[in-house]
Amino acid sequence: MRCQGVFKQGGAAICQTWPNAVVEIGNIKTRADKDGFVLIGFDRDAPAEETLLAISGTQTPIGHGYKKLKIASREYSISHIDGLPPSQVSSFTKDQLKRIRASSARKKKGFASREKTLWFQDGFEYPLKSFKKTSPFGAQRILNGVKKRPHYGVDIAAPVGTPIYAPADGVVSLADNDLYFEGAMVLLDHGQGLISMYLHMSEIDVKPGQLIRRGERIGAVGSKGRSTGPHLCWRLKWRNRNLDPELLTRWPDKD
Repeated sequence: MRCQGVFKQGGAAICQTWPNAVVEIGNIKTRADKDGFVLIGFDRDAPAEETLLAISGTQTPIGHGYKKLKIASREYSISHIDGLPPSQVSSFTKDQLKRIRASSARKKKGFASREKTLWFQDGFEYPLKSFKKTSPFGAQRILNGVKKRPHYGVDIAAPVGTPIYAPADGVVSLADNDLYFEGAMVLLDHGQGLISMYLHMSEIDVKPGQLIRRGERIGAVGSKGRSTGPHLCWRLKWRNRNLDPELLTRWPDKD
């Protein structure tokens, strides 16, 4: 197998194996496309080495391929955020929990999208034309003095109404104006389980099922949901792994 990409925590790679081969990494099973290309991603806390397994059912005998991937570790910053409403940091009321569950159900449907086309092979562009990054991927969040799970996005400060553009081609799998934590959010499915997220938007200009091309406007920066000021939280997931979207703007490196 041949792989190229960004081989560090939060990174991703495209590998080539047999056409339509079943590919496993960790507890994730996926499938290569008709040309044998398959995407894999490395979580924020990925181990120093991961094993990639490919199985082809079209070979006689069945082919097996293994590849050891070395994953570089990273150091993450610690981010303190104070001044949030207590209801968004500690316990929730019954009404809030009801809304959170409803939001989660809609997000789950969006994350289940599985476009087969590899829309992202040329990497990503930044979703804002000019910006100031205020929080990097992977930062440990301490909210009102309470340690929370790491921040899996890249926070970019910009005025309300600043246009947000698609960083790569993709299909809209969610466009929702009323999520409890995220406020208004768009999900773009870039293929093979790679989904980018745009949170706290003031405007949404796209609809579910719509094919969006790189550089097309999808909405505008806002401060809806759990937010202390106007900014875009830009996130990226591959299956159940959290990736750093900035790393795909430097795509690809050789393994």
